[in-house]
Amino acid sequence: MSKIMKIKNVGDYNHWVGQVDQHPLVSVIEYAELSPVRHSLNNYSVYGIFFHDKADIDLTYGCGKYDYKEGTVICVAPGQIGGKEDNGERVELTGWALLFHPDLLYGTPLEKAIKNYTFFDYRVNEALHMTDEEHDIFVLLMRQIKDELQKRHDDLQNAIIVGYIELVLNFCQRFYNRQFVTRRLENTDVLMKFNSLLREYYEGKLQLQLGIPTVQYCADKLCMSANYFGDLIKKMTGDTASNYIRQYVIQRARNELATGANISQVAYELGFDYPQHLSRLFKKFCQCTPTEYVRRLRE
Repeated sequence: MSKIMKIKNVGDYNHWVGQVDQHPLVSVIEYAELSPVRHSLNNYSVYGIFFHDKADIDLTYGCGKYDYKEGTVICVAPGQIGGKEDNGERVELTGWALLFHPDLLYGTPLEKAIKNYTFFDYRVNEALHMTDEEHDIFVLLMRQIKDELQKRHDDLQNAIIVGYIELVLNFCQRFYNRQFVTRRLENTDVLMKFNSLLREYYEGKLQLQLGIPTVQYCADKLCMSANYFGDLIKKMTGDTASNYIRQYVIQRARNELATGANISQVAYELGFDYPQHLSRLFKKFCQCTPTEYVRRLRE
């Protein structure tokens, strides 16, 4: 059974790596100052952003393994498990970690907005791989936060730190957007696999058991987290993955209706519970009901 360390607050991680507490809700760790450190497999109750300058570590994250290489950024959120189980080995690390407790964001706009940073729910094999320029930007921001933490606490310090954290998250989102673009050829292959998956789903009659295919189902079959898959499809097509699925289903409905099949039969064959569910979705995407569509075909 794996030995998992509970990181209930930033101080728990600080204590493990030998970092002095400077703030109860946020910590910036420069690993070069603390190395060597021991591994730990952590159950996080805090947010964390980790990157190493020199690393070749086999990490556990969720249910999978990941070979953590130089220039990789990993983001964790409360409720996630990640790291490597302590085996007594002490390793030399360089790089940085930013950890912050959700309470730091209480009452700030970022408290609600943080859910929009979907990369916190990406799998580790969907991690961000920085360019040298991106790495330098992250290091600069880490130094800024670290410097702020060393100053005397006043009424504005938390607001300033939260501002820096939001800046880190926005840069992280920008760099992910860049990665989506630079991997366009690879992403095109994902889109082709997505289309094949939808076709095979219906050819295999899975809709009769499982209903309309879901984003989660497709993401699982393509070995991606739902958030990463959704963001990838949005970048590739300009539309959400769920809408992409619906458009595929409606195109199949149009094809079936054109052969003379009745609406109830088509709805059942496509995995809808009720014909009116198909009718509502059809009208949303085609600006007419299935009945009106059939009538126009006959005119």
